Amino acid sequence: MITILGPTATGKTGLATYLASQLNGEIISADSRQVYRGMDIGTGKDIAEYTIEEQQIPYHLIDIVDPGYEYNVFEFQKDFLEVYKSIDDRGRLPILCGGTGMYIESILKGYKLIDVPNNEALRAQMEEKSDQDLEELLKSYKNIHNTTDISERDRLIRAIEIQKYYEEHPEIDTSFPDISSLILGIDFDRRVVRSRITDRLEQRLKNGMLEEIENLLKNGTTADQLKFYGLEYRFITQYIEGEISYTEMFRRLNTAIHQFAKRQMTWFRRMEKQGFEIHWLDGNCSHAEKMMKIMPLLQTL
Repeated sequence: MITILGPTATGKTGLATYLASQLNGEIISADSRQVYRGMDIGTGKDIAEYTIEEQQIPYHLIDIVDPGYEYNVFEFQKDFLEVYKSIDDRGRLPILCGGTGMYIESILKGYKLIDVPNNEALRAQMEEKSDQDLEELLKSYKNIHNTTDISERDRLIRAIEIQKYYEEHPEIDTSFPDISSLILGIDFDRRVVRSRITDRLEQRLKNGMLEEIENLLKNGTTADQLKFYGLEYRFITQYIEGEISYTEMFRRLNTAIHQFAKRQMTWFRRMEKQGFEIHWLDGNCSHAEKMMKIMPLLQTL
């Protein structure tokens, strides 16, 4: 598999579709908002990019649920595995592409996530124990490789809660296919990313993003539901509802997207510190130039 990641507005979809056209591939979206039908411009689906010289590039996990539904990482991982198997069975190359770090990491870490419910009785018992006692209890369940589990008390209690759930439900299947992935990142100078973000926001507003959100509101999606999705949907809904002016909406939204891009890069840098090798490609290079750098890397899979 190839994984393409990077902050927003860096051209991930364009590179993914180009590679798919050259390598007999299909795209699996790793974007937490592109799963929603009708949320097109605001989430940057750029569906037109999936057609290259009249060749339709197959894509998956886009437009699969209705707005208002709270899709999550557990469902994403399950849906990904079904799509991945289908692509692999047909002898094509899966290309995972997106900017939602949690979704990408849930695949690359190679273990199945289970949506473990809260155990209030167990939590009450844990509150009476010291941090050292909790750490020893967690060690009795498993070897601790991930120090984030013991860095905070809440994380420690949650880790114990999860292990207790696994112990009580031995029938749970946590197996995960062994997927070897070349991880590619698209890199621009931070100032260039800021400029691309602002330019793209202006273009999307001209291309009907306001109207898209007005239609979602008219068709039954509530203002609170749209605000839940953040960024474009939060600030534009506030403008439509008369809570802020257009100028204020643009200024705050533009700033929020810049901050979002910074958080994305922080997540990807953390992945590198955890041992994931990300091959960063100069975003200024053409797709053909990027391809020349990618081909030797593919031979290592």
